[in-house]
Amino acid sequence: MKGRATRIARAGVLGAALASFGCATGSLDVTPSDHATVLADQAIEGESPATPGPYSVGYLTYGSGTDKNRAAYRDSVAFRTDSVDASKLVNLGESAEERNDYWDFTPEGFPLNARVWYPEGEGPFPLALVVHGNHNPQDFSDPGYDYLGELLASRGIILASIDMNFINGGIRQENDGRGWLLLKHLQAWRGFNEDADNPFHGMVDMSRLAVMGHSRGGEAVGHAAAFNRLDRYPDDASLEFDFGFDIRAVVAIAPVDGQYLPTGRKVPVEDVDYLVFHGSHDGDVTSFHGLRQFDRVTFPEGGDRFKASVYMYRANHGQWNSVWNSFDNGPRSPRILDLRYLVPPEDQRRMAEIYITAFLETSLKGEERWKPLFRDHRVAGQWLPETMYVTRMQHASFKRVAGFEEDIDVTTGSLDGVSIRGDSLATWSEETLALRSRNRASTSASQENQAVRLGWNNRIAGPDTTRMGPPARYRVELPLPLASAWGVRTGHSVSFGLTATPNMPGPRDDPDPPSGGGTGDEGDSHESEGPRRSSDSRSGEEDDGPPPIDLSVEVEDAGGRRARVTLSDYGPIRRPMDITIWRRGDQEDEAFADRSEVVLQGYEIPLSDFLEQEPDLDPTRLRAISLVFDQVPAGEVLVDDLGLSKLGDGWWESRLR
Repeated sequence: MKGRATRIARAGVLGAALASFGCATGSLDVTPSDHATVLADQAIEGESPATPGPYSVGYLTYGSGTDKNRAAYRDSVAFRTDSVDASKLVNLGESAEERNDYWDFTPEGFPLNARVWYPEGEGPFPLALVVHGNHNPQDFSDPGYDYLGELLASRGIILASIDMNFINGGIRQENDGRGWLLLKHLQAWRGFNEDADNPFHGMVDMSRLAVMGHSRGGEAVGHAAAFNRLDRYPDDASLEFDFGFDIRAVVAIAPVDGQYLPTGRKVPVEDVDYLVFHGSHDGDVTSFHGLRQFDRVTFPEGGDRFKASVYMYRANHGQWNSVWNSFDNGPRSPRILDLRYLVPPEDQRRMAEIYITAFLETSLKGEERWKPLFRDHRVAGQWLPETMYVTRMQHASFKRVAGFEEDIDVTTGSLDGVSIRGDSLATWSEETLALRSRNRASTSASQENQAVRLGWNNRIAGPDTTRMGPPARYRVELPLPLASAWGVRTGHSVSFGLTATPNMPGPRDDPDPPSGGGTGDEGDSHESEGPRRSSDSRSGEEDDGPPPIDLSVEVEDAGGRRARVTLSDYGPIRRPMDITIWRRGDQEDEAFADRSEVVLQGYEIPLSDFLEQEPDLDPTRLRAISLVFDQVPAGEVLVDDLGLSKLGDGWWESRLR
């Protein structure tokens, strides 16, 4: 465990790194990077998952063989595929005549076109499909995942990049069609695998499948996973489904959410491994909508399924695709969007290579060594591009103690018998987490998920600024039989998500004021100082921002034995980071209510670490989990999904403590 002296020393290094970066920001509002400290170590041994593997890579296309505008799917297809009738799912509206004339086909005869990168070997190999989102339909999007295709194929995974350019450009509510078309491709692949005359005969392991999507495609993969389990189309039961594929993994890249609402409801995603990532400087999908889909992913009891999210600072929307690149707002992007401090496109795509490869090899190939990356991104500090990340993982074993959205009683948790108490807190409220949303009434600004807001100031009001009261605390008490009923043991971990806010509550009231009344310092404010910008270079004034946030996590057993660890040892604690997308500040203010996104960092703290502090602690009789605000005098945090997980050994093989 790092000692306090080490933390202070590292904080000094961090301060220097921030100052250095701040000098380089010019007129931009950019949060100084802490990568010099957070990404200083490398715990996972060996080569990065972005390293090409041992297989030679083959490439081909398949499709209709008659495509009017796509030579790749007309003149050079390795084999032809049958068209499919998507008319019940895709309505071209007023553009139907123009579109049908351009493409020379209608929704009744949509082609199944794709580019395929495959390992040259005997197989069978896992199969992943990737689909683009909305873009100029004449600026073809499907070639833009070539970098993933080359890498994955070299490492023994077939990748097919699916052509859906014919439903791009101005159509609305077509994401059900995108999801359905993905499943029709999987049906075609089942046929390829069984056809002795097909180049992929016997090469595909149809029990190890993944679907991946970008933007609208990132929403569509969730629909594909849901449709895969249904017998009929929710919006028209006359359309029967016959899929039932073994889809193990779903990847959503900067997805939208809610573009398609079957029966007016959000689509659930069940019993798959799920990965979502998003860039802070996304000039198209400007809110991290994938957080809503992440929250809806559920698992059955048992197993090793997991879901993970990655938020990459200074990444945009288009650079995940080599064709789209930085043009999030179309050809005029350089004149409209502030592109100066985007991460280089090769870095952004390297991040995608690392996380997608690690995720697919974990989910589809049972690889254990990448699991720690999803638990704590710092373990891959030397692999990741130099920027900031906010990451979160939730395992199938997670059992929620307090989720903060069950009722309106802030003193109760998610289970009967769970009680909550706050001591000396300046702020204590449960609220819906917001999304950074455009200033438009039609845009949802909600993460559709609640958390608890906790603020504290341990300083006693008065002229003596060194005078402190007892540390504030937030205590979640479990009913005594719960730990035993759940089989809690040393191998369990305390799990939750947390982010700091810019708010700084004022000092607490003096419990023993001087005679004559008052606090002894009439000038001290007891109200919140309100949000502070972590960086605002436009003002021309130095702003070091609010001080770092840290706190302790404490567990207690039924015998009153307690142990405490410092949260920053388990991951970075950040406030929401500054985001400026538009070139002009007045346009930014007009477009967006907020200059940051609320994204919670996930933490997994093994109970064994608490036992190092107190060997007599009895996890089987776990009584309470507390957040103790003893590391810094004042601050405010948002917390969600406090509970317990039972991760297997593979998740802990590489650790930073």
